[in-house]
Amino acid sequence: MKFSVHRAAFLQYLNTAQTAISGKTTLEILTGVKLNLSADALTITGSNSDISIETILSIADEDAQLTIEEPGSVVLPARFFGEIVKRLPEDTFTLTVNDRFQTTIVSGSSEFTINGVESEAYPHLPEIDSKDQLKIPGDLLKQIIDQTVIATSKQENRPMLTGIHLTINESELTAVATDSHRLSQRKATLENNATGNYDILVPGDSLSKLSKMLGETQEDVELQISENQVLFILDHTSFYSRLLEGQYPNTTQLIPNSASTTVEIDAHSLLRSIERASLLSHEGHNNVVRLVVDPAANTATIFGNSPEIGNVEEVLDFNQIEGDELEISFNPDYMKDALHAFGQSEVKLNFTLPLRPFTIVPSEDDGSFIQLITPVRTA
Repeated sequence: MKFSVHRAAFLQYLNTAQTAISGKTTLEILTGVKLNLSADALTITGSNSDISIETILSIADEDAQLTIEEPGSVVLPARFFGEIVKRLPEDTFTLTVNDRFQTTIVSGSSEFTINGVESEAYPHLPEIDSKDQLKIPGDLLKQIIDQTVIATSKQENRPMLTGIHLTINESELTAVATDSHRLSQRKATLENNATGNYDILVPGDSLSKLSKMLGETQEDVELQISENQVLFILDHTSFYSRLLEGQYPNTTQLIPNSASTTVEIDAHSLLRSIERASLLSHEGHNNVVRLVVDPAANTATIFGNSPEIGNVEEVLDFNQIEGDELEISFNPDYMKDALHAFGQSEVKLNFTLPLRPFTIVPSEDDGSFIQLITPVRTA
């Protein structure tokens, strides 16, 4: 096996594949990256059993300057190989693998030799048998992931809650995540797709990695779904993820359909106020911020305190308040995550009772995005 390639272009593909590689694996070979060289392309694969990423560098890519002399394949230790390539002195390098899988990397006056292993032992990628072609713009998919993954659970004792529940009914996509303390739901219409119904649960960690790969691309991402795997295809890269098993909780009944108190406010402004209040709340035994809404006095005030340090009080600058007087306490970190997802938009906070979950939606609410937070009992 032997090829030469432009170092920076190769690194982009290598880093993409290495996104899937983890040091915590029971299979030693999965700490490595697989290189498979054919007559017209170099395929780079990384996997951690839960996700697998395959990316293809073609000789047609002029920026890559890929020159193929002898096809073959090898698995190289991912961490060392990546660090070596990053530090090579020239813009291009040549990689050669001998019959014993010893791999030589030459760039300018620098030469490295590392031990590779035969690729036959590397696990095969999952086979996805899907007839339907589902497509979604990359920037929309990234937005959906980023807005919902924040509510996934980090506790492995309830594995279903570590995932994002995706349902597709005809052309309507709904993504839901909850850790039982908060919930995020996003809906979107998929244009020009084959009709069909799907109900899958994708690990949040998988989708977080996919989101980072998507960047700001507006190109369509193709989805293929099988019984226990989902495949996302974007340009020259295939991203495989296992699916979680089990029945996801019915979350629709958790979302209130009415409100006794509402506050309309700029999301970024509220976020900054919550950040200031949480400076003190984080130092206390209970990480809690209190909100007092008084429509009669036309005021809304945030309170944070730490018995050891002091307290903070801030009157909010809002657009509109309606309804009943209310005092409610909540985890500021949940609120900050939720407000980050709205960016610079105006939002409406809908409250029912002090100990009932409240929702945050865009002021121009069309039902496409909703965040729900469960308050904290302080008495």
